[in-house]
Amino acid sequence: MIKQQLFGVHEGHEVHQYELSNRNGMSVKIMTLGATITSLKVPNKQDGLTQVACGFDQLDGYFSDAYKANAPYFGCTVGRFASRIKDGKFAVDGVEYTLATNDGPNHLHGGIKGLDKQIWTCVNELSSEVADSITFQKTSEHMEEGFPGNVTIEVTFTLSQNNNLEISYHATTDKKTPISLTNHTYFNLSGFKETVGGHTAKILADSFLKADPTNVPVGEIENVGGTVLDLKEGKKLAEVFEELETGCEHYFLFDEKDTLRNVASFNNDDTGITLEISTTEPGMLFYTGYFTSNELQRESGDQFGRYKAFCCETHRYPNGPNIDGAPKPFTTPEEPYTSTTVYSFK
Repeated sequence: MIKQQLFGVHEGHEVHQYELSNRNGMSVKIMTLGATITSLKVPNKQDGLTQVACGFDQLDGYFSDAYKANAPYFGCTVGRFASRIKDGKFAVDGVEYTLATNDGPNHLHGGIKGLDKQIWTCVNELSSEVADSITFQKTSEHMEEGFPGNVTIEVTFTLSQNNNLEISYHATTDKKTPISLTNHTYFNLSGFKETVGGHTAKILADSFLKADPTNVPVGEIENVGGTVLDLKEGKKLAEVFEELETGCEHYFLFDEKDTLRNVASFNNDDTGITLEISTTEPGMLFYTGYFTSNELQRESGDQFGRYKAFCCETHRYPNGPNIDGAPKPFTTPEEPYTSTTVYSFK
């Protein structure tokens, strides 16, 4: 059975939390504020459970001074457009639109009050012998945060009996508009006993989008060959940190297929937990948490902070509306937005 509880009240609206679980003890908790994963516990090799996601057990944690100052986006559904849009500007068929610039000169993760800061509605729950599944819905009105079109978005979380957490997105619009959705969970497979430097990371990408001086891609592609970012054979993240002062914040490019395929895996020897990622998306923003505040921790004592967790943000190209040849940066009334990413724990 899917469990539900009142998680708190935000701006006069009730925030509910839902818990999905399977016979192996794995569980995921998701709250309606931001369609946000607040907890993710998975089996370890010691026959126990390990908390592998940054988050809080009480709603107040997401509104602490430290959290608001740091804005790490723990576990939330990000949109309308994930990552950065250069100078907060893009054009649709010759019409220019201007967005909030909430990350230096650029627009980030949907703006001042993106989907991560809004209350979603639970529209479907399904619990069976095969999986638990829950769907949240949100309507974003024309010109909300500067984006054209009335958009209806659904995100479905499905937890299977074989420890797969699938997140699927579907969105429709009445006007051509940029849409790029992702989940912003931060993972630490050691249960936050150590930094992620000891994790072995494998990312099946030959190249990444090079960022400009304001940390936004403008279309230049760089090969990983011969660099510390060549992770195709697997590499300890500590090796990356030794060479890159601020770690990873790179958008890795996958093959041009838009079918569900394996793109990355991560492993921690102490817990024996492996995370495999499959996606339909063209790339993944891999971020290793350099700027996460050391003042943040779960009520249980799990300590967050610099290099204490990594994000695997599978989504359309950052700044996609401004990059020639970017795959599907716009959604139209004729072709709804669809995307699926699966996090498999072994």
